[in-house]
Amino acid sequence: MPLYHNQYLLLLLLLAISSTTSNIGEWHLLRASIGISAMHMQLLRNNKVLIFDRTSFGPSFLPLPTTSTSNPTTLCPSSADCTAHSLLLDTTTLTLTPLHLHSDTFCSSASPLPDGTLLQSGGFSSGDRSLRLLRPCPPTPSSSSSALCDWLELPNYLSVRRWYSSDQSLPDGRVIILGGRRQFSYEFFPKDDDGLGGVHAFDFLRETTDAAAENNLYPFLHLLPDGNLFVLANARAVLLDYFHHRVLREFPPLQQHHPRTYPSSGASVLLPLIVRRFEGGGYGPVDAEVMVCGGARRGAYEAAVVNASFWPALSSCGRLRIDSDGEAEDWVMEEMPSPRVMGEMVLMPTGEEVLILNGAGNGTAGWELGRDPVLEPVMYRPRDPPRERFRRMRAARIPRMYHSASVLLPDGRVLVGGSNPHMYYNFTGVMYPTELSIEAYSPPYLGGEYNLWRPRVIGWGSDASVGYREVFEVRFTIAEALGEVSVVVVAPAFATHGVAMNQRVVVLPVVDSVSQVGLYDYRVSVGGPPTPEVAPPGYYLMFVVHGGVPSEAVWVRFQ
Repeated sequence: MPLYHNQYLLLLLLLAISSTTSNIGEWHLLRASIGISAMHMQLLRNNKVLIFDRTSFGPSFLPLPTTSTSNPTTLCPSSADCTAHSLLLDTTTLTLTPLHLHSDTFCSSASPLPDGTLLQSGGFSSGDRSLRLLRPCPPTPSSSSSALCDWLELPNYLSVRRWYSSDQSLPDGRVIILGGRRQFSYEFFPKDDDGLGGVHAFDFLRETTDAAAENNLYPFLHLLPDGNLFVLANARAVLLDYFHHRVLREFPPLQQHHPRTYPSSGASVLLPLIVRRFEGGGYGPVDAEVMVCGGARRGAYEAAVVNASFWPALSSCGRLRIDSDGEAEDWVMEEMPSPRVMGEMVLMPTGEEVLILNGAGNGTAGWELGRDPVLEPVMYRPRDPPRERFRRMRAARIPRMYHSASVLLPDGRVLVGGSNPHMYYNFTGVMYPTELSIEAYSPPYLGGEYNLWRPRVIGWGSDASVGYREVFEVRFTIAEALGEVSVVVVAPAFATHGVAMNQRVVVLPVVDSVSQVGLYDYRVSVGGPPTPEVAPPGYYLMFVVHGGVPSEAVWVRFQ
Protein backbone atom coordinates (compact mmCIF):
# COMPACT_ATOMS: atom_id res chain seq x y z
CA MET A 1 0.00 0.00 0.00
CA PRO A 2 1.75 3.24 -1.16
CA LEU A 3 2.22 6.25 1.11
CA TYR A 4 3.37 9.12 -1.13
CA HIS A 5 2.97 12.49 0.64
CA ASN A 6 4.35 14.43 -2.28
CA GLN A 7 6.46 13.95 -5.35
CA TYR A 8 9.38 15.91 -3.90
CA LEU A 9 9.75 13.58 -0.92
CA LEU A 10 9.41 10.56 -3.20
CA LEU A 11 12.21 11.94 -5.35
CA LEU A 12 14.39 12.30 -2.23
CA LEU A 13 13.81 8.65 -1.38
CA LEU A 14 14.66 7.49 -4.87
CA LEU A 15 17.81 9.60 -4.87
CA ALA A 16 18.85 8.21 -1.49
CA ILE A 17 18.36 4.64 -2.64
CA SER A 18 20.20 5.19 -5.93
CA SER A 19 23.09 6.88 -4.14
CA THR A 20 23.60 3.92 -1.81
CA THR A 21 23.83 1.10 -4.34
CA SER A 22 27.29 0.49 -2.93
CA ASN A 23 25.73 -0.36 0.45
CA ILE A 24 26.65 -4.01 0.89
CA GLY A 25 26.05 -4.37 4.59
CA GLU A 26 28.31 -4.44 7.63
CA TRP A 27 29.83 -7.09 9.90
CA HIS A 28 30.18 -6.58 13.67
CA LEU A 29 31.95 -8.92 16.07
CA LEU A 30 29.67 -9.34 19.09
CA ARG A 31 31.79 -11.60 21.28
CA ALA A 32 35.20 -13.10 20.59
CA SER A 33 34.10 -16.20 22.49
CA ILE A 34 30.84 -17.54 23.87
CA GLY A 35 32.65 -20.59 25.25
CA ILE A 36 31.12 -23.10 22.83
CA SER A 37 30.91 -23.45 19.07
CA ALA A 38 27.51 -22.51 17.63
CA MET A 39 26.56 -25.73 15.86
CA HIS A 40 22.81 -25.29 16.47
CA MET A 41 20.86 -22.03 16.92
CA GLN A 42 17.23 -21.02 17.48
CA LEU A 43 15.70 -17.63 18.25
CA LEU A 44 13.13 -17.98 21.05
CA ARG A 45 10.04 -15.84 21.62
CA ASN A 46 11.72 -14.02 24.53
CA ASN A 47 14.26 -12.60 22.04
CA LYS A 48 17.06 -14.81 23.33
CA VAL A 49 19.00 -17.14 21.08
CA LEU A 50 19.51 -20.73 22.13
CA ILE A 51 22.93 -22.02 21.07
CA PHE A 52 24.36 -25.49 21.62
CA ASP A 53 26.91 -27.91 20.21
CA ARG A 54 27.53 -31.44 21.57
CA THR A 55 28.35 -32.93 24.95
CA SER A 56 31.02 -35.21 23.44
CA PHE A 57 33.33 -32.39 22.30
CA GLY A 58 35.21 -32.45 25.59
CA PRO A 59 35.19 -29.61 28.16
CA SER A 60 33.97 -26.30 26.78
CA PHE A 61 35.07 -22.83 27.83
CA LEU A 62 31.82 -21.98 29.60
CA PRO A 63 31.56 -23.33 33.16
CA LEU A 64 28.31 -24.62 34.58
CA PRO A 65 27.12 -23.14 37.85
CA THR A 66 27.96 -25.50 40.71
CA THR A 67 25.34 -24.20 43.11
CA SER A 68 21.69 -23.36 42.63
CA THR A 69 18.89 -22.62 45.07
CA SER A 70 16.15 -22.84 42.45
CA ASN A 71 17.08 -26.03 40.60
CA PRO A 72 19.16 -28.37 42.76
CA THR A 73 18.62 -31.34 40.43
CA THR A 74 20.90 -29.76 37.84
CA LEU A 75 23.90 -29.26 40.08
CA CYS A 76 27.16 -30.24 38.46
CA PRO A 77 28.56 -33.33 40.18
CA SER A 78 32.23 -33.06 41.03
CA SER A 79 33.10 -36.08 38.88
CA ALA A 80 31.41 -34.76 35.72
CA ASP A 81 32.55 -32.41 32.96
CA CYS A 82 31.28 -29.25 34.67
CA THR A 83 31.16 -27.15 31.53
CA ALA A 84 28.18 -26.07 29.49
CA HIS A 85 27.48 -27.11 25.91
CA SER A 86 24.27 -25.13 25.70
CA LEU A 87 23.48 -21.49 26.47
CA LEU A 88 21.08 -18.63 26.02
CA LEU A 89 22.43 -15.44 24.44
CA ASP A 90 20.80 -12.11 25.17
CA THR A 91 21.53 -10.24 21.94
CA THR A 92 20.88 -6.85 23.57
CA THR A 93 23.25 -7.17 26.52
CA LEU A 94 25.36 -10.02 25.05
CA THR A 95 25.14 -11.85 28.36
CA LEU A 96 25.27 -15.64 28.46
CA THR A 97 23.22 -18.05 30.53
CA PRO A 98 24.62 -21.60 30.60
CA LEU A 99 22.13 -24.47 30.40
CA HIS A 100 22.38 -28.12 31.43
CA LEU A 101 22.30 -30.78 28.71
CA HIS A 102 21.84 -34.34 29.92
CA SER A 103 22.44 -36.22 26.66
CA ASP A 104 24.35 -35.67 23.43
CA THR A 105 22.69 -33.26 20.97
CA PHE A 106 25.28 -33.80 18.22
CA CYS A 107 23.61 -33.33 14.79
CA SER A 108 20.10 -33.11 16.18
CA SER A 109 16.93 -31.34 15.07
CA ALA A 110 14.26 -29.08 16.56
CA SER A 111 10.95 -27.35 16.04
CA PRO A 112 8.93 -24.83 18.10
CA LEU A 113 5.59 -25.93 19.53
CA PRO A 114 2.54 -23.63 19.28
CA ASP A 115 3.08 -22.28 22.82
CA GLY A 116 6.67 -21.24 22.03
CA THR A 117 8.33 -24.19 23.78
CA LEU A 118 11.17 -25.61 21.71
CA LEU A 119 10.98 -29.33 20.97
CA GLN A 120 14.47 -30.71 20.37
CA SER A 121 14.92 -34.23 19.02
CA GLY A 122 17.55 -36.91 18.68
CA GLY A 123 21.29 -36.62 18.50
CA PHE A 124 24.22 -38.96 18.94
CA SER A 125 24.81 -41.96 21.23
CA SER A 126 23.19 -41.11 24.59
CA GLY A 127 20.85 -38.64 22.89
CA ASP A 128 19.71 -40.43 19.76
CA ARG A 129 16.29 -41.39 21.16
CA SER A 130 15.78 -38.40 23.45
CA LEU A 131 13.41 -35.51 23.18
CA ARG A 132 14.19 -32.29 25.03
CA LEU A 133 11.89 -29.37 25.83
CA LEU A 134 12.99 -25.81 26.51
CA ARG A 135 10.41 -23.26 27.60
CA PRO A 136 11.43 -19.63 27.01
CA CYS A 137 11.62 -17.73 30.30
CA PRO A 138 10.02 -14.33 30.73
CA PRO A 139 12.54 -11.47 30.40
CA THR A 140 12.98 -11.34 34.20
CA PRO A 141 12.16 -14.80 35.54
CA SER A 142 11.38 -15.15 39.22
CA SER A 143 13.36 -17.52 41.39
CA SER A 144 10.39 -19.89 41.39
CA SER A 145 10.19 -19.99 37.58
CA SER A 146 13.90 -20.12 36.74
CA ALA A 147 13.99 -23.88 37.28
CA LEU A 148 11.62 -24.18 34.30
CA CYS A 149 13.98 -22.24 32.03
CA ASP A 150 16.38 -25.13 31.51
CA TRP A 151 16.22 -28.32 29.45
CA LEU A 152 13.63 -30.93 30.36
CA GLU A 153 14.70 -34.29 28.95
CA LEU A 154 12.41 -37.11 27.85
CA PRO A 155 14.84 -40.02 27.41
CA ASN A 156 13.86 -42.85 25.03
CA TYR A 157 10.76 -40.98 23.87
CA LEU A 158 11.65 -41.51 20.21
CA SER A 159 10.71 -44.90 18.84
CA VAL A 160 13.96 -45.24 16.89
CA ARG A 161 17.31 -43.46 16.96
CA ARG A 162 17.21 -40.12 15.13
CA TRP A 163 20.61 -38.73 14.15
CA TYR A 164 20.69 -36.16 11.28
CA SER A 165 16.88 -36.10 11.10
CA SER A 166 14.72 -33.09 10.18
CA ASP A 167 11.70 -31.61 11.99
CA GLN A 168 8.73 -29.64 10.71
CA SER A 169 5.86 -27.97 12.60
CA LEU A 170 2.48 -29.08 11.26
CA PRO A 171 -0.89 -27.29 10.96
CA ASP A 172 -2.46 -29.36 13.76
CA GLY A 173 0.26 -28.43 16.26
CA ARG A 174 2.18 -31.69 15.97
CA VAL A 175 5.81 -32.00 14.83
CA ILE A 176 6.98 -34.54 12.29
CA ILE A 177 10.47 -35.97 12.86
CA LEU A 178 11.72 -37.49 9.63
CA GLY A 179 14.77 -39.53 8.64
CA GLY A 180 18.11 -39.91 10.32
CA ARG A 181 21.13 -42.10 9.78
CA ARG A 182 19.86 -45.46 8.47
CA GLN A 183 16.32 -44.58 9.51
CA PHE A 184 13.92 -44.73 6.58
CA SER A 185 10.85 -43.59 8.48
CA TYR A 186 9.17 -40.75 10.34
CA GLU A 187 7.26 -40.28 13.59
CA PHE A 188 5.40 -37.51 15.39
CA PHE A 189 5.33 -35.56 18.60
CA PRO A 190 3.00 -36.18 20.35
CA LYS A 191 3.15 -39.87 19.45
CA ASP A 192 0.54 -41.53 17.26
CA ASP A 193 -1.86 -43.66 19.25
CA ASP A 194 -1.79 -46.46 16.68
CA GLY A 195 -0.50 -49.34 18.79
CA LEU A 196 2.47 -49.72 16.42
CA GLY A 197 4.99 -47.48 18.15
CA GLY A 198 4.14 -44.54 15.93
CA VAL A 199 6.83 -45.21 13.30
CA HIS A 200 5.85 -44.90 9.64
CA ALA A 201 7.99 -46.38 6.89
CA PHE A 202 9.21 -43.97 4.21
CA ASP A 203 10.89 -45.96 1.47
CA PHE A 204 11.84 -42.80 -0.40
CA LEU A 205 14.71 -42.36 2.06
CA ARG A 206 15.94 -45.88 1.40
CA GLU A 207 15.80 -45.23 -2.36
CA THR A 208 17.82 -42.02 -2.06
CA THR A 209 20.66 -43.49 0.02
CA ASP A 210 24.06 -43.58 -1.68
CA ALA A 211 26.17 -46.54 -0.62
CA ALA A 212 29.28 -44.61 0.44
CA ALA A 213 28.05 -41.11 1.34
CA GLU A 214 24.32 -41.56 2.13
CA ASN A 215 23.58 -38.04 0.80
CA ASN A 216 20.03 -38.11 2.16
CA LEU A 217 20.58 -36.97 5.74
CA TYR A 218 18.99 -33.80 7.09
CA PRO A 219 16.38 -33.92 4.28
CA PHE A 220 14.84 -30.60 3.29
CA LEU A 221 11.25 -30.33 4.55
CA HIS A 222 8.81 -27.60 3.52
CA LEU A 223 5.16 -27.54 4.54
CA LEU A 224 3.17 -26.48 1.47
CA PRO A 225 -0.01 -24.36 1.59
CA ASP A 226 -2.09 -27.45 0.69
CA GLY A 227 -0.97 -29.11 3.93
CA ASN A 228 1.26 -31.72 2.34
CA LEU A 229 5.00 -31.96 2.90
CA PHE A 230 7.68 -31.33 0.29
CA VAL A 231 10.63 -33.63 1.02
CA LEU A 232 13.95 -33.41 -0.82
CA ALA A 233 16.70 -35.96 -0.23
CA ASN A 234 19.79 -36.45 -2.39
CA ALA A 235 18.66 -35.04 -5.77
CA ARG A 236 15.02 -36.15 -5.65
CA ALA A 237 11.88 -34.66 -4.17
CA VAL A 238 8.39 -35.97 -3.40
CA LEU A 239 5.09 -34.71 -2.03
CA LEU A 240 4.23 -36.60 1.17
CA ASP A 241 0.71 -36.91 2.57
CA TYR A 242 1.72 -37.57 6.17
CA PHE A 243 -1.91 -38.01 7.29
CA HIS A 244 -2.46 -41.05 5.09
CA HIS A 245 1.23 -42.05 4.91
CA ARG A 246 1.54 -42.06 1.15
CA VAL A 247 3.61 -40.31 -1.49
CA LEU A 248 1.27 -38.32 -3.72
CA ARG A 249 3.75 -37.54 -6.46
CA GLU A 250 7.43 -37.34 -7.30
CA PHE A 251 8.76 -34.06 -8.63
CA PRO A 252 11.36 -33.86 -11.39
CA PRO A 253 14.89 -34.51 -10.09
CA LEU A 254 17.32 -31.63 -9.89
CA GLN A 255 19.25 -31.20 -13.10
CA GLN A 256 22.50 -33.19 -13.37
CA HIS A 257 21.30 -35.30 -10.41
CA HIS A 258 23.94 -33.93 -8.05
CA PRO A 259 23.02 -34.45 -4.36
CA ARG A 260 22.00 -31.48 -2.24
CA THR A 261 21.49 -32.94 1.25
CA TYR A 262 24.05 -33.93 3.90
CA PRO A 263 26.95 -34.53 3.50
CA SER A 264 26.71 -32.86 0.09
CA SER A 265 24.99 -30.06 2.01
CA GLY A 266 23.35 -27.50 -0.18
CA ALA A 267 20.71 -25.23 1.33
CA SER A 268 17.00 -24.79 0.70
CA VAL A 269 14.19 -22.35 1.48
CA LEU A 270 10.51 -22.04 0.77
CA LEU A 271 10.36 -18.64 -0.91
CA PRO A 272 8.01 -16.07 0.69
CA LEU A 273 4.33 -16.98 0.51
CA ILE A 274 2.18 -14.13 -0.81
CA VAL A 275 -1.35 -14.10 0.63
CA ARG A 276 -4.09 -12.31 -1.31
CA ARG A 277 -7.46 -11.36 0.16
CA PHE A 278 -10.49 -10.23 -1.80
CA GLU A 279 -12.89 -7.42 -0.89
CA GLY A 280 -15.56 -9.80 0.36
CA GLY A 281 -13.14 -11.40 2.79
CA GLY A 282 -12.25 -14.43 0.70
CA TYR A 283 -8.67 -15.53 0.14
CA GLY A 284 -7.02 -16.53 -3.11
CA PRO A 285 -4.95 -19.70 -3.60
CA VAL A 286 -1.38 -19.52 -2.28
CA ASP A 287 1.26 -20.92 -4.58
CA ALA A 288 4.61 -22.10 -3.29
CA GLU A 289 8.12 -22.08 -4.69
CA VAL A 290 11.05 -24.08 -3.32
CA MET A 291 14.63 -22.96 -3.90
CA VAL A 292 17.76 -25.11 -3.49
CA CYS A 293 21.28 -23.69 -3.85
CA GLY A 294 24.77 -25.16 -3.85
CA GLY A 295 25.92 -28.55 -2.64
CA ALA A 296 28.63 -31.01 -3.63
CA ARG A 297 29.09 -32.99 -6.80
CA ARG A 298 28.22 -36.66 -6.75
CA GLY A 299 31.32 -38.50 -5.58
CA ALA A 300 32.83 -35.46 -3.81
CA TYR A 301 32.53 -37.03 -0.36
CA GLU A 302 34.33 -40.22 -1.41
CA ALA A 303 37.00 -38.21 -3.23
CA ALA A 304 37.71 -36.14 -0.12
CA VAL A 305 37.73 -39.07 2.31
CA VAL A 306 39.69 -41.56 0.21
CA ASN A 307 41.99 -39.39 -1.90
CA ALA A 308 42.07 -36.05 -0.06
CA SER A 309 40.81 -34.55 -3.32
CA PHE A 310 38.51 -31.58 -2.76
CA TRP A 311 36.29 -31.05 -5.76
CA PRO A 312 34.70 -27.67 -6.58
CA ALA A 313 31.27 -27.27 -5.01
CA LEU A 314 28.12 -26.59 -7.01
CA SER A 315 27.20 -23.05 -7.98
CA SER A 316 23.74 -23.88 -9.31
CA CYS A 317 20.40 -22.94 -7.78
CA GLY A 318 17.11 -24.53 -8.71
CA ARG A 319 13.61 -23.11 -8.24
CA LEU A 320 10.54 -25.34 -8.39
CA ARG A 321 7.15 -23.65 -8.49
CA ILE A 322 4.32 -25.72 -6.99
CA ASP A 323 0.75 -24.60 -7.51
CA SER A 324 -2.05 -24.84 -4.95
CA ASP A 325 -2.95 -28.33 -6.27
CA GLY A 326 0.57 -29.64 -5.68
CA GLU A 327 1.42 -29.71 -9.38
CA ALA A 328 4.84 -28.56 -10.60
CA GLU A 329 6.66 -28.19 -13.90
CA ASP A 330 10.47 -28.51 -13.84
CA TRP A 331 13.29 -26.90 -11.94
CA VAL A 332 14.39 -23.54 -13.30
CA MET A 333 18.16 -23.35 -12.88
CA GLU A 334 20.48 -20.37 -12.43
CA GLU A 335 24.04 -19.81 -11.22
CA MET A 336 25.30 -18.17 -8.05
CA PRO A 337 28.34 -15.88 -8.37
CA SER A 338 30.53 -18.64 -6.87
CA PRO A 339 30.24 -22.30 -5.84
CA ARG A 340 29.23 -23.06 -2.26
CA VAL A 341 28.81 -26.16 -0.11
CA MET A 342 27.69 -26.02 3.55
CA GLY A 343 26.16 -22.61 2.85
CA GLU A 344 23.08 -21.26 4.60
CA MET A 345 20.03 -19.38 3.36
CA VAL A 346 18.25 -16.81 5.54
CA LEU A 347 14.94 -15.30 4.48
CA MET A 348 15.01 -11.53 4.96
CA PRO A 349 12.15 -9.62 6.65
CA THR A 350 11.52 -7.53 3.54
CA GLY A 351 9.68 -10.51 2.05
CA GLU A 352 11.72 -10.00 -1.12
CA GLU A 353 15.27 -11.21 -0.39
CA VAL A 354 17.29 -14.29 0.57
CA LEU A 355 20.76 -14.01 2.12
CA ILE A 356 23.17 -16.82 1.19
CA LEU A 357 26.29 -17.01 3.34
CA ASN A 358 29.03 -19.16 4.90
CA GLY A 359 30.39 -22.48 3.65
CA ALA A 360 33.21 -23.62 1.40
CA GLY A 361 34.08 -23.46 -2.28
CA ASN A 362 35.53 -26.98 -2.42
CA GLY A 363 34.96 -30.33 -0.78
CA THR A 364 32.00 -31.45 1.27
CA ALA A 365 30.60 -31.57 4.79
CA GLY A 366 32.36 -33.76 7.34
CA TRP A 367 35.45 -33.67 9.52
CA GLU A 368 38.23 -31.78 7.73
CA LEU A 369 36.58 -32.27 4.30
CA GLY A 370 35.96 -28.64 3.24
CA ARG A 371 38.42 -26.19 1.69
CA ASP A 372 38.45 -22.57 0.50
CA PRO A 373 35.94 -20.77 2.73
CA VAL A 374 33.43 -18.55 0.95
CA LEU A 375 33.57 -15.30 2.91
CA GLU A 376 31.38 -13.20 0.64
CA PRO A 377 27.60 -13.48 1.15
CA VAL A 378 25.23 -12.86 -1.71
CA MET A 379 21.76 -11.35 -1.58
CA TYR A 380 19.21 -12.98 -3.86
CA ARG A 381 16.05 -11.16 -5.00
CA PRO A 382 13.69 -13.75 -6.52
CA ARG A 383 11.41 -11.21 -8.23
CA ASP A 384 14.17 -9.38 -10.09
CA PRO A 385 15.01 -10.20 -13.75
CA PRO A 386 16.84 -13.54 -14.06
CA ARG A 387 20.34 -12.14 -14.66
CA GLU A 388 20.06 -9.46 -11.98
CA ARG A 389 18.98 -11.47 -8.94
CA PHE A 390 22.33 -12.05 -7.18
CA ARG A 391 24.22 -9.21 -5.54
CA ARG A 392 27.55 -9.61 -3.73
CA MET A 393 27.59 -8.39 -0.13
CA ARG A 394 30.44 -7.34 2.15
CA ALA A 395 32.83 -10.20 2.84
CA ALA A 396 33.22 -11.57 6.35
CA ARG A 397 36.64 -12.03 7.93
CA ILE A 398 35.96 -15.26 9.83
CA PRO A 399 35.67 -18.54 7.90
CA ARG A 400 32.46 -20.35 8.80
CA MET A 401 32.90 -23.91 7.64
CA TYR A 402 31.48 -27.20 8.93
CA HIS A 403 29.13 -26.78 11.92
CA SER A 404 28.20 -23.13 11.43
CA ALA A 405 24.77 -21.57 11.93
CA SER A 406 22.94 -18.30 11.15
CA VAL A 407 19.57 -16.94 12.31
CA LEU A 408 17.54 -13.78 11.76
CA LEU A 409 17.22 -11.46 14.78
CA PRO A 410 14.19 -9.27 15.62
CA ASP A 411 16.11 -6.10 14.72
CA GLY A 412 16.78 -7.39 11.19
CA ARG A 413 20.41 -8.40 11.71
CA VAL A 414 21.63 -11.94 11.05
CA LEU A 415 23.43 -13.65 13.93
CA VAL A 416 26.31 -15.81 12.66
CA GLY A 417 28.43 -18.25 14.64
CA GLY A 418 30.08 -21.63 14.75
CA SER A 419 32.59 -23.53 12.61
CA ASN A 420 34.28 -26.59 14.01
CA PRO A 421 35.48 -29.07 11.38
CA HIS A 422 37.23 -31.16 14.05
CA MET A 423 36.27 -34.06 16.28
CA TYR A 424 36.97 -31.92 19.37
CA TYR A 425 37.74 -28.26 20.09
CA ASN A 426 40.97 -27.56 18.20
CA PHE A 427 42.62 -24.13 17.96
CA THR A 428 46.22 -24.77 16.87
CA GLY A 429 48.01 -26.55 14.07
CA VAL A 430 44.89 -26.88 11.91
CA MET A 431 43.73 -25.20 8.74
CA TYR A 432 40.42 -23.96 10.18
CA PRO A 433 40.51 -23.65 14.00
CA THR A 434 37.41 -24.17 16.09
CA GLU A 435 35.51 -20.89 16.14
CA LEU A 436 33.88 -19.75 19.38
CA SER A 437 33.03 -16.22 18.24
CA ILE A 438 29.68 -14.79 17.24
CA GLU A 439 29.09 -11.85 14.95
CA ALA A 440 26.18 -10.08 13.32
CA TYR A 441 25.69 -9.14 9.70
CA SER A 442 23.67 -5.97 9.13
CA PRO A 443 22.03 -6.09 5.68
CA PRO A 444 21.87 -2.94 3.53
CA TYR A 445 18.37 -2.01 4.75
CA LEU A 446 19.87 -1.25 8.18
CA GLY A 447 22.03 1.53 6.74
CA GLY A 448 21.70 4.88 8.51
CA GLU A 449 20.55 6.54 5.29
CA TYR A 450 17.19 4.75 5.74
CA ASN A 451 16.51 5.85 9.33
CA LEU A 452 13.90 8.43 8.30
CA TRP A 453 11.89 5.79 6.47
CA ARG A 454 12.25 3.00 9.01
CA PRO A 455 8.88 2.17 10.63
CA ARG A 456 8.45 1.52 14.34
CA VAL A 457 5.53 -0.60 15.54
CA ILE A 458 3.70 0.96 18.52
CA GLY A 459 0.96 -0.17 20.88
CA TRP A 460 1.52 -3.86 20.26
CA GLY A 461 1.10 -6.25 23.19
CA SER A 462 3.98 -8.53 24.10
CA ASP A 463 1.72 -11.60 23.89
CA ALA A 464 -0.66 -10.58 21.10
CA SER A 465 -2.50 -13.34 19.29
CA VAL A 466 -4.39 -13.33 15.99
CA GLY A 467 -6.85 -15.85 14.60
CA TYR A 468 -6.81 -17.24 11.10
CA ARG A 469 -8.60 -14.94 8.63
CA GLU A 470 -8.97 -12.37 11.41
CA VAL A 471 -8.54 -8.74 10.38
CA PHE A 472 -6.31 -6.89 12.84
CA GLU A 473 -4.76 -3.45 13.09
CA VAL A 474 -1.08 -2.54 13.26
CA ARG A 475 0.00 0.95 14.31
CA PHE A 476 3.41 2.33 13.46
CA THR A 477 5.38 5.54 13.14
CA ILE A 478 7.46 6.82 10.22
CA ALA A 479 9.38 10.10 10.14
CA GLU A 480 8.93 10.41 6.36
CA ALA A 481 6.15 8.32 4.80
CA LEU A 482 7.06 7.86 1.16
CA GLY A 483 6.87 4.29 -0.08
CA GLU A 484 4.97 1.01 -0.22
CA VAL A 485 3.88 -0.53 3.10
CA SER A 486 3.56 -4.26 3.70
CA VAL A 487 3.33 -6.53 6.75
CA VAL A 488 5.60 -9.58 6.77
CA VAL A 489 5.71 -12.39 9.33
CA VAL A 490 8.70 -14.70 9.77
CA ALA A 491 8.77 -18.08 11.50
CA PRO A 492 12.25 -18.28 13.09
CA ALA A 493 14.39 -21.16 11.91
CA PHE A 494 16.22 -23.86 13.79
CA ALA A 495 19.58 -23.62 12.02
CA THR A 496 22.20 -26.37 11.83
CA HIS A 497 24.33 -27.97 9.12
CA GLY A 498 23.04 -25.57 6.45
CA VAL A 499 19.42 -26.60 7.18
CA ALA A 500 16.91 -23.99 8.37
CA MET A 501 14.05 -26.06 9.79
CA ASN A 502 10.64 -24.34 9.89
CA GLN A 503 11.95 -21.10 8.36
CA ARG A 504 8.97 -19.42 6.74
CA VAL A 505 7.98 -15.97 5.48
CA VAL A 506 4.38 -14.97 4.82
CA VAL A 507 3.44 -11.60 3.31
CA LEU A 508 0.03 -10.78 4.77
CA PRO A 509 -2.67 -8.92 2.81
CA VAL A 510 -3.30 -5.25 3.54
CA VAL A 511 -7.09 -4.92 3.84
CA ASP A 512 -7.63 -1.13 3.73
CA SER A 513 -5.59 1.88 2.75
CA VAL A 514 -2.95 2.95 5.22
CA SER A 515 -4.31 5.87 7.21
CA GLN A 516 -2.53 8.63 9.09
CA VAL A 517 -3.72 9.11 12.66
CA GLY A 518 -1.09 11.54 13.98
CA LEU A 519 1.83 13.66 12.89
CA TYR A 520 4.03 10.59 12.40
CA ASP A 521 1.56 7.85 13.35
CA TYR A 522 -0.14 5.49 10.91
CA ARG A 523 -2.30 2.43 11.04
CA VAL A 524 -3.00 -0.39 8.65
CA SER A 525 -5.54 -3.20 8.71
CA VAL A 526 -4.12 -6.60 7.87
CA GLY A 527 -5.67 -9.98 7.19
CA GLY A 528 -4.44 -12.93 9.23
CA PRO A 529 -3.19 -16.05 7.43
CA PRO A 530 -6.00 -17.95 5.71
CA THR A 531 -5.20 -21.36 7.20
CA PRO A 532 -2.76 -23.14 9.53
CA GLU A 533 -1.33 -24.80 6.43
CA VAL A 534 -0.06 -21.40 5.25
CA ALA A 535 1.20 -20.41 8.72
CA PRO A 536 1.27 -23.23 11.31
CA PRO A 537 0.13 -22.17 14.79
CA GLY A 538 2.78 -20.55 16.94
CA TYR A 539 4.89 -17.42 17.36
CA TYR A 540 6.16 -15.30 14.46
CA LEU A 541 8.25 -12.18 14.09
CA MET A 542 6.07 -9.47 12.55
CA PHE A 543 7.71 -6.65 10.57
CA VAL A 544 6.16 -3.55 9.02
CA VAL A 545 8.08 -2.90 5.79
CA HIS A 546 8.10 0.60 4.28
CA GLY A 547 9.73 1.07 0.88
CA GLY A 548 11.86 -2.04 1.42
CA VAL A 549 12.97 -0.94 4.91
CA PRO A 550 11.72 -3.20 7.74
CA SER A 551 10.86 -2.16 11.27
CA GLU A 552 12.16 -3.97 14.30
CA ALA A 553 9.92 -6.98 14.81
CA VAL A 554 7.22 -7.61 17.37
CA TRP A 555 5.92 -11.07 18.22
CA VAL A 556 2.53 -12.31 17.09
CA ARG A 557 0.94 -15.66 17.81
CA PHE A 558 -1.32 -17.30 15.24
CA GLN A 559 -3.84 -19.70 16.72
